[in-house]
Amino acid sequence: MLRALDIRDMLIIDRLELEFQPGLNVLTGETGAGKSILLDSLGFVLGWRGRAELVRAGAAQGEVTAVFELASDHPARRVLAEAGIEAEGELILRRVNTEGGRKTAWVNDRRVSGEVLRALSDELLELHGQHDDRGLLDPRGHRLMLDEFAQAGPAIAETRAAWAARRAARKTLAAAQEQIAALKAEEEYLRHAVAELDALDPQPGEEAELDSTRRRMQGAERVRGDIARAHQVISGEGAEGLVADAMRWLDGAVEAAEGRLDPVMEALARALDALGEAETGVRDALDAMEVDPRALEAAEERLFALRGLARKHDVMVDELAEFADGLRGRLRALDASEGDMAELEAAVRAADAAYDAAARALTSLRSEAGTRLSSAMAAELAPLKLDRAVFEVDIAPAEPGPEGRDDVSFRVATNPGAPAGPLSRIASGGELSRFLLALKVCLTGDNAGKTLIFDEIDRGLGGATANAVGRRLARLADGAQVLVVTHSPQVAALGAHHWRVEKSVSAGPTGEITTSRVVPLGETDRIDEIARMLAGDTVTEAARGAARVLLEDADAA
Repeated sequence: MLRALDIRDMLIIDRLELEFQPGLNVLTGETGAGKSILLDSLGFVLGWRGRAELVRAGAAQGEVTAVFELASDHPARRVLAEAGIEAEGELILRRVNTEGGRKTAWVNDRRVSGEVLRALSDELLELHGQHDDRGLLDPRGHRLMLDEFAQAGPAIAETRAAWAARRAARKTLAAAQEQIAALKAEEEYLRHAVAELDALDPQPGEEAELDSTRRRMQGAERVRGDIARAHQVISGEGAEGLVADAMRWLDGAVEAAEGRLDPVMEALARALDALGEAETGVRDALDAMEVDPRALEAAEERLFALRGLARKHDVMVDELAEFADGLRGRLRALDASEGDMAELEAAVRAADAAYDAAARALTSLRSEAGTRLSSAMAAELAPLKLDRAVFEVDIAPAEPGPEGRDDVSFRVATNPGAPAGPLSRIASGGELSRFLLALKVCLTGDNAGKTLIFDEIDRGLGGATANAVGRRLARLADGAQVLVVTHSPQVAALGAHHWRVEKSVSAGPTGEITTSRVVPLGETDRIDEIARMLAGDTVTEAARGAARVLLEDADAA
């Protein structure tokens, strides 16, 4: 509830302090007195987008402070919590506008953005005028209002959850279909590549081992030629044979040499033994280093095959085994896709069915609430002199979404037999005001804790119709807070609290200065103000008498 409004240096207001009360608060005054400035100032502190220049001429800055009273469960507390702002029972909004146009705002002395102010505004206050395009006449909001009337919160939450599950299931299926389509596009390549890799069966570290084996065999082949030549030199065909021949030749001369050849024969015998040992070692080395040409060829062929396959797939040779595992995994996914797709498609069907059930239940709830709202509106329209008008809640199929698949619109027919049409197109100005008011009375439950402002909603109405509007406004204000800017004496008489907006012109240093002020009215002043509204500029005793009658009737009601 709006408790106080403090305005400083805004347009033609130099300083104004207002304290509002629960119930029906009425603001009256002559045209141009500044009633709209009050609403502009209130909209400014709430972050609404309005006039660009609000600072009073000659002032350095303008400032508006609004004080709201918050119940412990007020919806605005959620916005405050999200913004990290603490609040007890009182919420103070302050906004400053400098002469240069810069705007700065605080909530309970905490600096905030315009977005936070507007979020709080949605929970604190609701403004309606004769040509309202923000609230009741906006077709985009009709479903929201019907849902509030139907108390459809739990059903909407269930539908949202079903929609989210449906989207997730469809997204998973689409991703799987896309993946399988990609796999199918390369199936021929996958199967050929896996077969080729399986046939070669590359192993990690195999390249280094094959390269080492090949170098060893190639080196052994070169060295073995030298060893073979050495073997030929020292074997029986070489040095060993020559030493044996020498010993045979000397053997016949030993006796004649009278012992001089004995050391020679011994040395040759030792040499022959050493040559035999050397020949045996060389022969063993030759046997050990014997290379099978086919083995070398096989090693070279496999090494070249591994390197060629690695180049083909643009990987390292040691990565071929892992690369092959990856291709096999993609093939397994492709081969298993038929079963997986069946499961995913079944999940989508189940999610579709769950959403369909939730959406149907929500549509049914809305249809039942639409019937109740139409009946409630019929009861409200009769006292407002629209007893022959028809109000309908039209629920049409719409594209599925997180909050169901219903398009809700309010339609009316003001003349018997005439087709119903959109509320904003069918009703005239005066009728439109009464439709709006009847709707607000029926939808009072969705405004818990909100201050409702009606700006000249009774324009063009008079007599019994204006009185009926005033009584409905008073009913709407029962247990709540309603602010009405009005030119209707019948409505003003029904107010629980009454202020008059006045404009005055005074001499200033640079010329005449126009200022606006708001005066709370006591009993006598109130009679004079309502008499002015009845009679115009010249207030007569007859007008005062009529004003007293209106006030007495209001008290009796």
